[in-house]
Amino acid sequence: MTRRAFLGLGSNIGDREGHLRHAIDRIPDVVRVSAFWETLPVGGPEQDNFLNCVVQLMTDRTARQLLAVCREREADAERIRVERWGPRTLDVDVLWIDGETVDEHDLVVPHPRMFERAFVLTPLRELAPDVVPDDYVDAPLSDVWPYAPTEG
Repeated sequence: MTRRAFLGLGSNIGDREGHLRHAIDRIPDVVRVSAFWETLPVGGPEQDNFLNCVVQLMTDRTARQLLAVCREREADAERIRVERWGPRTLDVDVLWIDGETVDEHDLVVPHPRMFERAFVLTPLRELAPDVVPDDYVDAPLSDVWPYAPTEG
């Protein structure tokens, strides 16, 4: 059964935009991509700002299969897991799958912290306002702001 799913992507090491675009190009079933948002790091050690976005899929993959896709894209970007919430070339999370709830030791859908994070809710609202709580108030622009790539 094909249904809507959302993945959150973030990067704060190296060519952040390049890491995101490379991953998006290799995620199957993508139908829409939010704008890119610059965000402050949340939790973890002191580190550089993140570049974040959300992608919408129309997929028949299970949550477990989507998690495998996420891990493959992270491996492509040579992500190294050293410290929880530490800097990373690429982070890809399963955020939401219409009609599916998962609560396992290594996978929880909907993502357990997505409703607390402006760096998820801001781009998610672009694609799926029905998934974002009605009482969500935009994060201050000091926390999440539109990404403006530098001319190179």
